[in-house]
Amino acid sequence: MSDLTRQLLTGNEAIARGAYEAGVTVCSAYPGTPSTEIFENLAQYKNALYAEWAPNEKVATEVAYGACIANARSLTAMKHVGLNVAADLVFTAAYNGVGAGFVIVTADDPSMHSSQNEQDNRRYAQFAKIPLIEPSDSQECKDFMKEAYAVSERFGTPVLFRVTTRVSHSKSLVSLGEREEQTPARYVRNIPKFVCTPAFAQKHRPELEERLKALEVYANTSPLNALEQKGGKIGVITASISYQYAKEAFPEDTSFLKLGFTWPLPMDLIRSFAASVETLYVIEELEPFMEEQIRAAGISCVGKRAIPDMFELNPEIVRRGVFGAEPEVAQLDVDLVPRPPALCPGCPHRGFFHVLSKRKDFVITGDIGCYTLGYAAPLSAMDTCACMGGGFSLGMGMAKAFETQGVTDRKIFGVVGDSTFFHSGLTGAVEIIYNKGNMIPCVLDNSITGMTGHQDNPGTGFTLNGEIAAKVAIEDVLRSFGYQNVIIVDPQDLKAMQQAVDDALASEVPAAIIARRPCLLIKRIRHDVGKCVVDREKCRGCRLCLKVACPAIHLRDGKTEIDETICAGCTVCAQACPFGAISRVGDQRKGE
Repeated sequence: MSDLTRQLLTGNEAIARGAYEAGVTVCSAYPGTPSTEIFENLAQYKNALYAEWAPNEKVATEVAYGACIANARSLTAMKHVGLNVAADLVFTAAYNGVGAGFVIVTADDPSMHSSQNEQDNRRYAQFAKIPLIEPSDSQECKDFMKEAYAVSERFGTPVLFRVTTRVSHSKSLVSLGEREEQTPARYVRNIPKFVCTPAFAQKHRPELEERLKALEVYANTSPLNALEQKGGKIGVITASISYQYAKEAFPEDTSFLKLGFTWPLPMDLIRSFAASVETLYVIEELEPFMEEQIRAAGISCVGKRAIPDMFELNPEIVRRGVFGAEPEVAQLDVDLVPRPPALCPGCPHRGFFHVLSKRKDFVITGDIGCYTLGYAAPLSAMDTCACMGGGFSLGMGMAKAFETQGVTDRKIFGVVGDSTFFHSGLTGAVEIIYNKGNMIPCVLDNSITGMTGHQDNPGTGFTLNGEIAAKVAIEDVLRSFGYQNVIIVDPQDLKAMQQAVDDALASEVPAAIIARRPCLLIKRIRHDVGKCVVDREKCRGCRLCLKVACPAIHLRDGKTEIDETICAGCTVCAQACPFGAISRVGDQRKGE
């Protein structure tokens, strides 16, 4: 086999390749770690398929589902919490069925490496009554995608395709294939199938149960399940990345039933395998999803009694849980300095939070994005962070609570980013103005979807493929909602930022703040970048500059010092210094 047909790919790269080879033509998603790279890699196939970033996961899923109704194989992808946003459609799509194949990728995040929870989305497949497919490495990511479309079309159902952070981001060799072009049937209106009135849904309901029965029959012979029969003493049922961990932890003579089709579970296959071994283990991350069903079927097994039900697994955790073996740990005689996450040097959000942090009577309801780091000391400028759009809506709830409590000495600033504003901030902004919220909505516009790695959004003026697109102006949207005083400010100008806050507080008409400055890491923008230096004669060691929380600033011999290798010359620290001890010197480089 030539090098061109065998490549080292991450799971996400392989999923994109699998969609391409399966003849998918319409793809829509919203970026979210660990799923983002799927669509970043689909962009290379733009001559064969259409791929886009949608404003949020619900819209993305609706776009992809609409495409499948029009008989085009379609794909949507999201991180696990994104499926919460998309769930409204998913449950109804399960009733209606599909036209062409429709696959929903959910990338779960055990141990919450970049997430606010570690929900196990296998439950969604069971809840929505749609088939669940789980690959365990990159080759399976590609191959299983192709089978997912075959299953979707054979049974007329959406398919949930679940990966985890380790599967998404680990690399392994993948044998590539050719694209299988699909010939879509001509679209014909089908009102009873796709118009989900109660009358039609009632007819679909029993059909859904019959489909599940047929899917379980398929599960027992599915090529996605693999039997590795070696010995009769120990047997392991596992799936996804847990298979890789279990293979390392169990002895060579262990028999494995590795499941790739995990809902409905292949119970006949499981019963047969269980009967062939003395002791049966079920190794799975997070919830006892498979174990509960296996036990309910009357099959004895060992699962969460030995394996933790929270956080990521690894071979040592499995080995310790099953065999009580303690891992060998090397001791390092090094005092490691903790390095908590922080806003980057030159981050435009720093000035905004520095100004707001000075007032202890401010309540700041935050959101999901780079700016979430505004919570961290020494800024400590965030009271809440729960979900996309919550920066506005949670703030509204707190404002109304304060009203009922007679609290008048608090002012609420609701914070979302530009991408989050389009994702789910619009309705929160409407809620505030419609129901007369005593709060100030703030959009931190850094001109990119920053946290997930610089994906474009409706406010950047570019598409997923880098093509010029309509640029939606956030200020125009806010004004159209009724915010008569929309204040646009450069957050790195601390005096202007303070004035913007004061003006918003004093406004007699509904006010909103847009703190606008592009992220310093956007390559297509020519940034004015320099460095700041400290005059140690003027420095009094007051440490006020440390309160801006810039990683480039530290103390040496009781006085401030700036690491010029990472300083971006934003001058926020210089503006915060009351003694003029910090100044910016000439530009060091220009961004491309």
